[in-house]
Amino acid sequence: MTRRVAVVGGGSSGLACIKCCLDEGLEPVCFESSDDIGGLWRFKENPEPDRASIYHSVIINTSKEMMCFSDFPIPAHFPNFMHNTLIMDYFRMYADHFQLTKHIRFNTKVLLVKQRSDFSHSGQWDVEIEKDGKKEKHIFDAVMICIGHHCHPNLPLHDFPGIETFTGKYFHSRDYKTPEEWRDKKAVVIGIGNSGGDIAVELSRVTKQLYLSTRRGAWILNRVGDNGVPLDLLFNRVVNCMETVLPFSVFCGLGESRLNQRFDHGLYNLKPKHRLFSQHPTVNDELPNRILSGTVQVKPNIRRFQGSSVEFDDGSVVEDVDLVVFATGYRFSFPFLASHVVSVSENKASLYKYVFPPELDRPTLAIIGLVQPLGAIMPISEMQARWATRVFKGCVKLPSVAAMQKDIQCKNETMAKRYVTSQRHTIQVDYISYMDEIAKLVGVQPNIPRMLLTDPRLGLNVVFGPCTPYQYRLRGPGKVGWGPSGHPHSVGESGSAHADQAL
Repeated sequence: MTRRVAVVGGGSSGLACIKCCLDEGLEPVCFESSDDIGGLWRFKENPEPDRASIYHSVIINTSKEMMCFSDFPIPAHFPNFMHNTLIMDYFRMYADHFQLTKHIRFNTKVLLVKQRSDFSHSGQWDVEIEKDGKKEKHIFDAVMICIGHHCHPNLPLHDFPGIETFTGKYFHSRDYKTPEEWRDKKAVVIGIGNSGGDIAVELSRVTKQLYLSTRRGAWILNRVGDNGVPLDLLFNRVVNCMETVLPFSVFCGLGESRLNQRFDHGLYNLKPKHRLFSQHPTVNDELPNRILSGTVQVKPNIRRFQGSSVEFDDGSVVEDVDLVVFATGYRFSFPFLASHVVSVSENKASLYKYVFPPELDRPTLAIIGLVQPLGAIMPISEMQARWATRVFKGCVKLPSVAAMQKDIQCKNETMAKRYVTSQRHTIQVDYISYMDEIAKLVGVQPNIPRMLLTDPRLGLNVVFGPCTPYQYRLRGPGKVGWGPSGHPHSVGESGSAHADQAL
């Protein structure tokens, strides 16, 4: 009897889960609360409650070869860094090619995911949904939750004395859409993450003056790397090896030196006290130019609001401020799950490899895409889904509860040691290390020594070239070859793969 799997959410992670379920002979039923696929990447003029939302101009920070699903390359004529509309086009191509949409129930909200009374034996779940005001209950053999971590905006108004007296307008970056309304106005953006940097740059083109407030500064990366190649293509296995071999301070120092050659972060009032790899870096091509032209002024944290004026920690005061944008991140939660199944506190959830709750009697619940990589989430969600579906089938076993809890504790301690204390760093992972970690569990980690012996050209590409998602289709379950036309085709575990054509 085919196992039925509930997939909660039809964004990029949900699509990958449907595909992986089908690959493993499982029967997916995806519940999507809106009327379309795409999740975070689908622009809507008016943000919907409890849903991710982006602004009109968003362009992804990872290049197309590093963000695609491993068995479905992005078309060659697409640009390296894609606007959100092109990302949606790619998702539709993916969904159409693998016929995923017929497994999605749109405009359907998940109200409750609850263990059945015989869960310790069956591993099954009761899933209560609502569509058109009508509630239904369904039984599933497994559940994959793919709602992401950009649903609930973090708006820490209690940290900003006097905000209740502010006479201008303020909102979270989630509610920002376009800059035209703020032409010739004064605006403050709080936060220098990727959204804060992008919005500050965009607003600064029309505002009278833009102030960018940051508590601790940031290291700014450019999308364009050496010789005009996308920067993320340079983070290969050699660089990853250097990170593990060199002392942390030395490795950070090398990176900081390169970034300061582009522009001295100290001169631009951006240099943080923390090291380069102790915070999720900010990717922004234009911010240094906007600061240099004076259209963006970098300021420290805000001390207080008073009417239309904003006072900063350095004592400076800006009068007649019209707009404040809080680019202060997000909180994640799973309101339809009982707290004893997955408890979330201060943006922390105790999950084995960020996927499986360790104390369930049966490993039939997986959280997919709840990570923050320096890189794209799509290949990581796909890898997690490949692992989870193999676990659901019983092809891969999880370790003991004690071993899983030890792994969770080890990761938490390592993270606390390395990263600045912040809610955005509770789910941080290094792309290559984490992909290899999960790929090893699935049986699809590239066998580099063997490759160097049997196919040196391919082996050298895997070592010195970009660590593309295609590397994880070279062997093991789901092995894929690329035909003469450049289109992928499954060749099974015993076939000969030619993924080097796509590396």
